[in-house]
Amino acid sequence: MKKVAAVALLGVVVLTGCAMGMAPVTGFVYSDVSGPLTATGATSGFAKVGQSEAVSYLGLVGLGDASIDAAAKAAGISKIHHVDYHTMSIIGLYACTTVTVYGE
Repeated sequence: MKKVAAVALLGVVVLTGCAMGMAPVTGFVYSDVSGPLTATGATSGFAKVGQSEAVSYLGLVGLGDASIDAAAKAAGISKIHHVDYHTMSIIGLYACTTVTVYGE
């Protein structure tokens, strides 16, 4: 029984690495982190906000397009002001990354 538990724990650890997203701070059991991705030299404010998202299930299946381009296109943004991200992971079973683009 101990061998089965050890193998299961090792499997969770291995799979969790694939589902942690791009967060600079991660938690083995739970992670919910936001931060900046990039900023441009744009000096004007931003009137539009677009988002794109990608999810991972069990660290085995990843779906979606969390690119800056997809988020900008979703809101019709042609001049990007700055970009943020939010990533959330639960024991590597489920992970989600959302990219938010601000611009005009």
